[in-house]
Amino acid sequence: MRKTVMLLALLSLSLTGFCQADLNFMMVYVKGGSFFMGCDDAKFTAKIYEDERPLHRVSVSSFYIGKYEVTNGQWRKLMGIYPPSYNGVNYVNKDCDACPVVMVNWDDVQEFIKRLNEKFPNKHYRLATETEWEYAARGGKYASGFMFPGSNKIKDVAWYDKPEGATHPIGQKTPNELGIFDMAGNVLEWCSDWYSADYYQNTIDAINASGPKTGEERVLRGGSYFTDDITCRSVYRSHLEPKTRRWDIGFRLATDAPTEEKGK
Repeated sequence: MRKTVMLLALLSLSLTGFCQADLNFMMVYVKGGSFFMGCDDAKFTAKIYEDERPLHRVSVSSFYIGKYEVTNGQWRKLMGIYPPSYNGVNYVNKDCDACPVVMVNWDDVQEFIKRLNEKFPNKHYRLATETEWEYAARGGKYASGFMFPGSNKIKDVAWYDKPEGATHPIGQKTPNELGIFDMAGNVLEWCSDWYSADYYQNTIDAINASGPKTGEERVLRGGSYFTDDITCRSVYRSHLEPKTRRWDIGFRLATDAPTEEKGK
């Protein structure tokens, strides 16, 4: 029994090491479907939560999303260096290859994705749309109706509210129903969409909605180690100017599912 436990521990470490710095990103298949996006919880009717309403039905096609957030190790392996914005910032675990990369703005992420797609032209990596992100966070076809991605107990699934003052290695909390880690907390995640406060009113029964064509801010989702539990809810909508770099902002990759898999 002891040998089995030790073997499993070594396997876990090797897999963690693989996903820290290997550019063959571990992706999770998310079968498409319809769901109710947004929030109608009576506890969140204040003006600050207006952009989470109305609760509305939307549909998405099948896609893949990263099992983990992109890490320091992966960023450095592809780009050659840490983001220059790491210099002089105290809130970055830049010596932790397994921690999510931070201090990257939306355009930095697009450059990373561009280089990644040049290296792997058949993968077509991108950021998830806001709709795709929420669908995956809720658990897709296996959604259990949790407040946070994977649980109603935030401590089970998220680093949040400044634990030890910095990011944590990926994959240490409980995953959600699809086996995706850290969709709540650790770092905020850029989405592809421009932000609009009335976006939900204009996408009722929409299929593969991708946000307005223009805007001033981009959507981020998931909350971070620096934010409170409210912002870590699956439905919470964060938004910042795309040039924003912050010690708790990172990203997760997505990609389209091949045509032959979309019906599975």
